[in-house]
Amino acid sequence: MKHSMLTRLRDFVITTQDWIFSVVSYDLGEGNVKCLLRYIPDERGDRVSEKGRYRKLDFYESYDFLRRHRPQYVKDVHVVPKEDIKEILRPAVRLPLIAEREERVRTIYELFGKHISKDSTGITGSFLCGLNGEKSDFDFVVYGLKNFNLAREVIKDAKAQGIIQEITEEVWKQIYDKRKPELSYRDFVAHERRKKNRAVIGSTYLDILYTRDWDEIKKLDMRNYEKGEIVGYTEITAEVKDVSFSFDSPAIYEVEHPEVDKVLSFTHTYTGQALEGEKIEARGVMERTKHETRLVVGTTREARGEWIRSLSL
Repeated sequence: MKHSMLTRLRDFVITTQDWIFSVVSYDLGEGNVKCLLRYIPDERGDRVSEKGRYRKLDFYESYDFLRRHRPQYVKDVHVVPKEDIKEILRPAVRLPLIAEREERVRTIYELFGKHISKDSTGITGSFLCGLNGEKSDFDFVVYGLKNFNLAREVIKDAKAQGIIQEITEEVWKQIYDKRKPELSYRDFVAHERRKKNRAVIGSTYLDILYTRDWDEIKKLDMRNYEKGEIVGYTEITAEVKDVSFSFDSPAIYEVEHPEVDKVLSFTHTYTGQALEGEKIEARGVMERTKHETRLVVGTTREARGEWIRSLSL
């Protein structure tokens, strides 16, 4: 199938009703797209684009809205039939256009462009939808593992040169309060700083997010998307063997453990949380499939009572 027909993680789609959804998974050849509803048209909404006024829905509002208006879309996430989609918004297509108008976006775009092919970078979130407000963050996307790891080094170097800034204690506290993780504030910040994928430019917070490139999508292990038989909540300590896709969604950690083969995280808080060879402590729901046993972290929106912590950090 042509790439123009496929959606990827961090794309957005617009339906025939002008509802705007973020794409939360890769296209695995199904007849629908796994998404979350983010914006709906509302003449009193506070977000304005060339398409009109919109209102942003929080996680629970989006489920309530769809249960009323399109209950067939509501599964674990939202599933939108492809025939209901009229437009796919692609981060790599939108970034050059935004960079022309927004100086801080242009700075990052050009920084990445010195090291990474420009069609391997993008912007997602409210900027992708044209619904950004004064306080909107920059959510940059980098396609491909090699490019993503390079982008993190670019960010580190740009901080050293003073082009962009480290996150202040005040902003870390805001992020921590928003996420409400099961880690202490000190542990949370120690893990986050090491990831090298966040910074501040001017007064705006920026995040770099990983998405598979087309070649990496071909190597997707479909077994990670199979539903398993739920065994129950478990806490494990294990050695990490492979973190190649620890910034993906789900984040994948292959581990050395007598019972568990993999730890999967479906929450952004625990992406990139450990390095290869480190020992981790993880708590989540144990699932058994025909192929493997895994621990799933982020089984609810808040991931209460679930975490991944590096014991080697």
